[in-house]
Amino acid sequence: MSAHTVAPTEQVELAIGGMTCASCAARIEKKLNRMDGVEATVNYATEKAKVAFADGIEVADLIATVEATGYTAHEPTPPAAAAQDAEGVPAAEADELRPLRQRLITAVALALPVIAMAMVPALQFEYWQWLSLTLAAPVVTYAAWPFHKAAFTNARHGAATMDTLISVGTTAAFVWSLWALFFGTAGEPGMTHPFELTIARSDGAGNIYLEAAAGVTAFILAGRYFEARSKRKAGAALKALLELGAKDVTVLHDGGHEQTIPVSELKVGDRFLVRPGEKIATDGIVVEGSSAVDASMLTGESVPVEVATGDAVTGATLNAGGRLVVEATRVGADTQLSRMAKLVEDAQNGKAAAQRLADKISAVFVPVVIALAVATLGFWLGNGSGWTAAFTAAVAVLIIACPCALGLATPTALMVGTGRGAQLGILIKGPEVLETTRKVDTIVLDKTGTVTTGKMTLLATHTADGVTEDDVLRLAGALEHSSEHPIAQAVAAGAAERVGKLPTPEDFANIAGLGVQGVVDGHAVLVGREALLKEWEIHLPVGLARTKAEAEAAGRTAIAVAWDGEARAVLEVADAVKDTSADAIRRFRELGLRPVLLTGDNEAVARAVAAEVGIAPEDVIAEVLPQDKVDVVKRLQGEGRSVAMVGDGVNDAAALAQADLGLAMGTGTDAAIEAGDLTLVRGDLRSAADAIRLSRKTLGTIRSNLFWAFAYNVAALPLAAAGLLNPMIAGAAMAFSSVFVVGNSLRLRRFKPGF
Repeated sequence: MSAHTVAPTEQVELAIGGMTCASCAARIEKKLNRMDGVEATVNYATEKAKVAFADGIEVADLIATVEATGYTAHEPTPPAAAAQDAEGVPAAEADELRPLRQRLITAVALALPVIAMAMVPALQFEYWQWLSLTLAAPVVTYAAWPFHKAAFTNARHGAATMDTLISVGTTAAFVWSLWALFFGTAGEPGMTHPFELTIARSDGAGNIYLEAAAGVTAFILAGRYFEARSKRKAGAALKALLELGAKDVTVLHDGGHEQTIPVSELKVGDRFLVRPGEKIATDGIVVEGSSAVDASMLTGESVPVEVATGDAVTGATLNAGGRLVVEATRVGADTQLSRMAKLVEDAQNGKAAAQRLADKISAVFVPVVIALAVATLGFWLGNGSGWTAAFTAAVAVLIIACPCALGLATPTALMVGTGRGAQLGILIKGPEVLETTRKVDTIVLDKTGTVTTGKMTLLATHTADGVTEDDVLRLAGALEHSSEHPIAQAVAAGAAERVGKLPTPEDFANIAGLGVQGVVDGHAVLVGREALLKEWEIHLPVGLARTKAEAEAAGRTAIAVAWDGEARAVLEVADAVKDTSADAIRRFRELGLRPVLLTGDNEAVARAVAAEVGIAPEDVIAEVLPQDKVDVVKRLQGEGRSVAMVGDGVNDAAALAQADLGLAMGTGTDAAIEAGDLTLVRGDLRSAADAIRLSRKTLGTIRSNLFWAFAYNVAALPLAAAGLLNPMIAGAAMAFSSVFVVGNSLRLRRFKPGF
């Protein structure tokens, strides 16, 4: 990349047309990066360019540069606006595949008899060679036209790509055959020649290579077609995400008037109606009604979430219960669904370090191969092997060397891996993230909202002799229900869940800093600190006093309950540990990660939570101020550890950004999500382990793809140069290597969460 005198300040994404291989992408990237104030990455698999550019540069200038390089460029159509064909496939993609499919069908239908006649001497009737020419001509001209066109465009700009290799190889084989038929002895009636994989010294005037020209074209077109199909499959997760949303919405106007409009016309502040069974149109706040919302399509969470007035809801989730009126808070590109889709696409458009290496190799590979083909031709001619042997070896070198597999190795694995992640609620921000996950050895976990639910919960009820839990919960819950305090709400919610409908208290009073008092079912009830009971000369019996002390030692909040002048119970309230956290910690250890608990809470609370989930006491860092979380991460890094951080709050954002790998809970704040490298849509800590496993598996797939692509070229080139590969076999092997790489990448679609 060139040195830029002006720092880029804006970004644009361009859809690139006309690319046929990784070398094309490398050329466009090189040209764009030569512009002052421009930084670009071009992805062959997604056919998009991400361009950062400085003020004073217009998008039109970028498009003009791409077009001057011999390709097309335009800003992509928004997914929602893109036209679709009858099968729901975007029209632009259908148009792109249709001509390719037509050329492939033509090539296969005409090339098969040509190959059969060349391979089976019994089929070589008196004028078989002229029928071969008649059938092969449309294949080498019409079907192979995209290769010739690309090669010509590249030649005009003084460049060579894989298309150059294919075009030069097939044209040379075809022209040689024409010469042999019209000016040599190959056109004579009754001419036959056997199909051979090895060099046979002979007079080239009697040999034709029409089966090589037609066969190579057919094989490579088949490879290109299946690549294009696979790219569409690999991007299916992104399309599925975008298609989750509702298409229409019923807006409520003043006076209760209803109007159905497209979702795209919805504005922030609009109130809209969601009937049972309908999708929620956009992110918003419930202003009327209550219901259960099924968010499984977005988060993978199977249990519907209960929502009521004041609760936030997410667009594209399904209203499974009652009638809701929702006020839109985010629309269009700001919604969680759109942001998820953008994260997925950004990740797919990025490049891992391994891919950047592959691009550099592709850019120099083609000229080197052409030079090698010329050298092979010269060597065999100089060796006295004759034009036929020399020419066969040179064409085989051109065809076998085509490193399409190299160009596809990283992008296809990235596309499939990030797409599968999106389906599982794991959003990978960029390819460099994958390389970080391999090195991570320590995982720092924020406590509140990550390991725990982040909500105060009634955990236990301890009663005095002769008192039932139900009585305590009914009386205490009724009184606490009238209080706004989070601890009071936790008691009320726990009581309602256990005993059902709560009675209404009389003479309710909130005693600041101490608790609440009132009359419930004729009983004078006190709920709060022990000090509140003492004001009424009520003391805890020995058993309850001991229970209270133990609860507080474990970092829990202990609440005393008394009625009719006697202390009756102690309630334990705390931020409950998520059911899945202990399992998640076990999975981290299996991945070779050392879990560390980081919290601003007091030492006793932190150690109690750590003991419950299986984190060692020495790996608990408590009573840390929000701004000091970054310093803890830096200190661990200073000890030589590679640190992953999982968090969900605004106070975690800086630490997430500082960590080598930041995993943000999607149930948390926007600030945390923006700062993280991976976003976990669900609030389940186990998905952090899945995210690291998927990232490592994707990186492993990229590495195996690159190994096989390199190994294939390195192993096959000497065979071709030695004349041991017929050009048609070389073409088939080259096409197979690309299909193998894509197929290996598509295996990531079968990735399953859990162990």
